[in-house]
Amino acid sequence: MPEGEKKFPLMLVISLVVVGLLLAGGISYFIATKIVADKGDKKVTREPGVFMKLGDAKDGLVLNIGGVNSGRYLKIGLIAELKPVQKQAAKEGKMPSAEEIKILDTAVRVLRSQKIEDFEPGKQEALKETIKSKINEALGQELVYEIYITNFVLQ
Repeated sequence: MPEGEKKFPLMLVISLVVVGLLLAGGISYFIATKIVADKGDKKVTREPGVFMKLGDAKDGLVLNIGGVNSGRYLKIGLIAELKPVQKQAAKEGKMPSAEEIKILDTAVRVLRSQKIEDFEPGKQEALKETIKSKINEALGQELVYEIYITNFVLQ
């Protein structure tokens, strides 16, 4: 075989490898700059909220759930994160504000209306979302950013 015929396939293979590497690098650059950057831009920024503990400062809320004769009790610690401009610090010995009373009343009403099955660990995110939406509905505006459950005992 002549030497020229062996060089041609070797040069073809080398050029295909170089083109493949350039193409892979271009695709990687596109993915890194466009797709990953777009996912990072979707993060919603908001100013930090003000936290309000619902119920007793030490025990949280202790409720009879499942009806009067059920004998089932729930001890739950709830914290509501509110928009900062709407929440003012509670003063010692003073009556709670109208908003605080509405928030507490709505949370108690929602918790007491739930079935025992609604308190399962897998359903706690839905429970928090229900409490949040009902409180915002009772207040007439979107004041609650998030509801946090800090302790949970069902007896």
